[in-house]
Parts: sequence; structure tokens; C-alpha cells
Amino acid sequence: MTSISDTDLTRDAFLGGRLHLWQPRAGYRAGVDPVLLAASVPARQGESVLDLGCGVGTAALCLGARVPGLDLMGVERQADYAALAARNGLETAVGDVTALPDAVRARSFDHVLANPPFFDRTAGRQAQDAGREAARGLNTPLLAWVDAGARRLRHRGYLHMIHRAERLPDLLAAAQGRLGSPEIWPICPRMGKLAELVIFRARKDGRADFRLHPPVILHAGAQHESDGDSYMLAIQAVLRDGAALPL
Repeated sequence: MTSISDTDLTRDAFLGGRLHLWQPRAGYRAGVDPVLLAASVPARQGESVLDLGCGVGTAALCLGARVPGLDLMGVERQADYAALAARNGLETAVGDVTALPDAVRARSFDHVLANPPFFDRTAGRQAQDAGREAARGLNTPLLAWVDAGARRLRHRGYLHMIHRAERLPDLLAAAQGRLGSPEIWPICPRMGKLAELVIFRARKDGRADFRLHPPVILHAGAQHESDGDSYMLAIQAVLRDGAALPL
């Protein structure tokens, strides 16, 4: 599939309406994860950013809404999603992380972002929708994602990823010999709950020691007790106002 009819699209608000994105009505639809990833990146005006596996461009464009003057680029292997990313305003190339297009390989970046598919399809069931499956089913090793990001970074540039907490050992192993100064922020649904996600950051040619930061807590209270999202104030500021995560 190379295009999606307008009747099969929705235009959805992010960051409290500061950003609107075209997305497929069915299939993979961006949620909180790419927004949190974007909020974790300490980019500065004038820097360059590559979003690997950008989908419709959510992470890069959320970052761009918070930090003006960034040079943003995405790469996406599904041509229909890449077309939507371009329609949403992101310079986008079609390609896979294992075979990046020449337009991407010719450049280096201050920051590389990635929100790789979470689920190992050697041990799980595929989604019926092709777009959802490509976004959620991991058939390219994490090592390839980390290696592609590291190769596209400038000296002292940063790779930023969000992934399942149980894949942290794989992320750290993939960074060995490619990136240094690894940092981890666990993301917990509530205080006292196990981390389900992690934000991973590492630096090209970095030499600092490994750092495990205090967890990011998403929701207030020990359990869900009423209607509403119950997000912590800092998370509300990220999702509704486009604020940075206070990392």
C-alpha cells in the first residue's frame, strides 16, 4: 500500500492542540510513547534531528513544536506512513534502518530518535493490520536500530530511544562499542509499580559512567479510581502543553 484515502484518515490534536497530525483511522495510531520520547530530548535551536522509523512523524514534530528552529528529518519504511509524515510537515525519506536511503546516509545529526516496535514476533502473534504490525512487531533486531542511529550521529551527538523495560539489557549490549555515557530513566505507570518502559540515552564518543535515574511516574495514586487520565502534573504539562520532561 502506497497511499491512504482521506476518508480513512483522521487529523488528531497533540500537545493540547499545538500540533495536529494526519493518521490512519485504522491501523497504528500514535499514543503517549513518542510524545514522551520527544519530551526527553534536550535539543537546542539550530540542531539537527533524525527520527528513525518515524511513522507519521509524531516524535520529531512534537519535538519541533517545543523547540523552534530545529532541522528535522524522518525515515520510514512504510511508504504510506512516510507520505503522511511528509503531509504533516516532516521532511521524510522512505527506507529501512538496515538500508537507509542515500539522502539520510549523506548526513549526520546532533540527535537521533527512535521508538522501535516493541514486540518480538518470533514469540508472539502478528496484528492483522499491516501498518499496526509494522509499527508494533519487531522483525529488525534492536542492534540494527542502535547501530543505524550511532552511524548517523555527529561526534558527541545523542541517541534517544523509548522501549519496553525488559529490553534494557539488549539496548545496553547494543550500545557497547558504538555509544558511551548510557543513561536510563524508568517509566512507571504509578508509584510503587514496576517500570514498563524505559527512556534510553547514549552519546557518540561519550565517556561518562552509566547512570540510572529516578523513575518517571505517569499517574497519581496507587490505582485508577475515577474517570479521567489521572496524569501527574509534570506528565500533564508534557501531553497538554508541550513541556519537556523534567529529567
